[in-house]
Order: sequence, then structure tokens, then C-alpha cells
Amino acid sequence: MTLSTTSVYPETSASAFELAAQLGFDGVELMVGVDPLTIDVDAIKKLSEYHGVPVLSVHAPVLLITPNTWGTDPWEKLDNTAAAARKLGASVVVVHPPFRWQREYGAQFESGIRRLNQTSGVTFAVENMFPWRSVAGNFQMYLPSWDPSDLDYDHLTLDLSHASTAQQHSLDLLHRWGDRLAHVHLTDGRGNFKDEHFLPGEGDQDAWEVVEELGAAGFAGHIVLEVSTRRARSRHERSELLEDALAGIRKFYAQGQARR
Repeated sequence: MTLSTTSVYPETSASAFELAAQLGFDGVELMVGVDPLTIDVDAIKKLSEYHGVPVLSVHAPVLLITPNTWGTDPWEKLDNTAAAARKLGASVVVVHPPFRWQREYGAQFESGIRRLNQTSGVTFAVENMFPWRSVAGNFQMYLPSWDPSDLDYDHLTLDLSHASTAQQHSLDLLHRWGDRLAHVHLTDGRGNFKDEHFLPGEGDQDAWEVVEELGAAGFAGHIVLEVSTRRARSRHERSELLEDALAGIRKFYAQGQARR
């Protein structure tokens, strides 16, 4: 059970390691680029060692706010992310599909991800996204598609908030993807235009049922708590929110295991 460094925002990634150690998470997922500290791999390694909390996965810098992080060429970014993951001991790199204006990158994306999975020494797991929705309609912002279900990827990341924004259901995706499901961003949403990242159980994705199904299936990948805790008014309140979520993950995963 892993804590995303984004789950402590607006606190820093250093706080994520501290809270992960205090609350008993198995490790962290490093979101690269949002916090300037995250691009300093040596500093992250020292934090990991100091707190005794391993970096189990790395989220590549693929957001609109990280266009120049670890290079401007998208393949250079992914090569650098893989190198960082290997140095940190992480086994998984999470990657979003290209934006629609990255035409050349998008045309090569399926074959390029397959190449990285064969040569990089880490698992690249492509994340489900969503159409950008507004009162004017839906906009397809990702190539080859925001939905990886029918594309040629060996490994997929299921994000429950993204599924909600896309007006999909995570349990359906879990069953549809089968063995291709390699990684989970546990969160929630209420089907609004905005990607909300609620705490599990606060939205429409039957998040705890998803966790139970993962336990029943013997899912061996990482379950990453990737939520917004910006509503917390103090470190103590943020800690309580994360602690309760971790307890829920362990409870429902164990219930699923008991069904096997």
C-alpha cells in the first residue's frame, strides 16, 4: 500500500516520506516535477533511506505544468524517468498518453512504450485518462486515445478519479483489463468535469469494492493512494485522512483475500 507524494499537497514531497513512515505505508510513488525537490534523484534517495520508506513507483513528468522537466523531448523524459526509477529501486513508471498536439510522439507511442518495457528494466504502465469535458462538449486531448483498453499496451494503470471524469466505471475496467492491470491509483470522483481525486469511498467508483476485488484476484501490483487532502486544515487532520484511507485499503483487500 503506497502513498503518492501528491497526496500531501500543498505540503512537500519530503512530508510525504515522513507521513508514509509514521502511518505505516509500504512505500511512496514519486510524482516528478510538481515539487522541485522531486527532480533531484539523489535528494529523494537520501529521504527514502532516512525515513526507511522505499520509492516503489515513479510517475513520469507528463503534466501541462512540467513541459521542461527532464528534457523537452518526450522520449528523453521517459528515458530519464526510467533511469531515476532504477536508481531509486522503483519497479514501475506511470505514464500518461501524449497530448493531441504531440502528433509524432502519439504516432509512435504504442511501439515506443513496448520498446521501453523490453529494454528499460522497469515496467511502464499507461494510465487511463478522460475526454476534457465542458458545456461546449467533449474534447479529445490525448493520442492515440484517453482510453487504453483497446490499445496495444502490456501494462496499464487504473486511476479511479480519471474513470469517474470519463464517466466510466472502475470495476468494469478492472475486469476488462485482466492481467494487463499492473498498477492502481486509488482515489474517487463524482463524474464532474474536473478530475477530483476524492478519498476512496467519497465518489461514484465503488472504490472499496475495487480494493476487495483486487484482493480476491490476488493482485500483486501497487495500490497507490493518490488523493487530494487540500481540505485538511492542519498536518494532524491530513494525517488522519490518510491513516483512515490506509486502514480501509488493508481492510477491504483482506476481505477480498478471504474470498479466494
